[in-house]
Amino acid sequence: MTRFKATFTADGCSPQTEQTKSNRISDAALTSRHALNGPQITAKGKVMGVFTATARNLFVCLSFFLFLISLTVPLRPVLAQSQKPVAQNQKPAVSYDEKKRQANDIAVTVVVSGISCTCARFTEDIRNVVNDLGPDGVRVLPVLGVGGLQNVNDVLFLKNMDMAVVDEDNLRLLKKKDPVLYANVEQRVQYITKLYNSEFHVLARNEINSYDDLKGKKVNFNLKDSQTEVTADTVFNALNIPVQRSYYDNDEALKRLMSGEISAMIILTGAPQATLAKVKKEDGVHFLPLDQENLQNHDLRDLFANYLPAEITHQNYPNLIAEGTSVPTIANRALLVAYTWPENSPRYKRVAKFVDAFFGKIDQFNTPSRHPKWREVNLSAEMPGWVRFKPAAEWLAAHRNQAVSANPDSTLSQSSPELRLAPLRPVGRRSPPKNRKCFSPDS
Repeated sequence: MTRFKATFTADGCSPQTEQTKSNRISDAALTSRHALNGPQITAKGKVMGVFTATARNLFVCLSFFLFLISLTVPLRPVLAQSQKPVAQNQKPAVSYDEKKRQANDIAVTVVVSGISCTCARFTEDIRNVVNDLGPDGVRVLPVLGVGGLQNVNDVLFLKNMDMAVVDEDNLRLLKKKDPVLYANVEQRVQYITKLYNSEFHVLARNEINSYDDLKGKKVNFNLKDSQTEVTADTVFNALNIPVQRSYYDNDEALKRLMSGEISAMIILTGAPQATLAKVKKEDGVHFLPLDQENLQNHDLRDLFANYLPAEITHQNYPNLIAEGTSVPTIANRALLVAYTWPENSPRYKRVAKFVDAFFGKIDQFNTPSRHPKWREVNLSAEMPGWVRFKPAAEWLAAHRNQAVSANPDSTLSQSSPELRLAPLRPVGRRSPPKNRKCFSPDS
């Protein structure tokens, strides 16, 4: 075995060697051999130096991090204990029960027909103008109903229904339908104000030229018990024209009219109506006229005794009616009515507060952003056969010199058949006739 001892110089690159006597190796060979090993040893030494420094730094950082944790952890229970009493002692600005009371104290409900009905748009306008969500404000909550006689029944019999939009002929028709049940209905449901006129629209296919052409044909009367169905029933019975009746909603009826499945559809609403406003003459439909000139073989005196003469104009439906022309028809008056809660009851006071807010802001409805029918509104218009809601009558009496129309330039004359001035005096509550049922839905 060859034994040797290698001694490196200070720079680690030039080795010095001593060989044993039995095996002498030349200085050149030894130098060459260690020259090959030298860089490996040097490189390895350098790598080991970097690893050692990195490990040392990681150890220092880790030790510092653990030191910080050891200081923080004992403090967390102390902080939690110090914060716990604060959370326990913190109280809400208002209690749950108080918030619930405030929300209910300002809310009033209004039952309307379908969402495309003019009454729904009117109620939305009222909500946007009147709403005040403060603790002492008023909040209007529209409720989608069916319309017509059903809206009256909803106010009479459903819980928490304060008001509704109905038509003027509803009381007369209800009393005719059940004289005993609805004997004193005018004392249970009273009108706040007339809103607008609802025109009787009959949209027919072009091959139908008059009401008489509809005899035996399929005609849509809108939803069952809706105001359209109630009025259409009255009109076709008065004309003595039998038809095949269907009861689709407006959108479905229009689709079936376009396809030819039905010959005509009827809508009673304030013009313009949202669904009909989308229709064009090119769709092959038109409005049917309802007047004595176009129905000479019929006696229309009874109809015009209960309904107003009206027109559907080019301004209402520019895509269906030629400029400078109009289609004669009849109209019904749409009313905002209220259930007569017991005076001084919370619900009575809420509706009275609504009346004050609504009437006091009537001038804010005559803007382009509101429905054009607001120009017809006159708070003083009297409705024959109806009793004025007492808070509304008292407001009118107290504001004799204040504008009561949304349109200061209204062309309606005081002698117009659709506008009669109400006597500006409070209307007291009349006692119901004896032995007759009073309606009193639970609050």
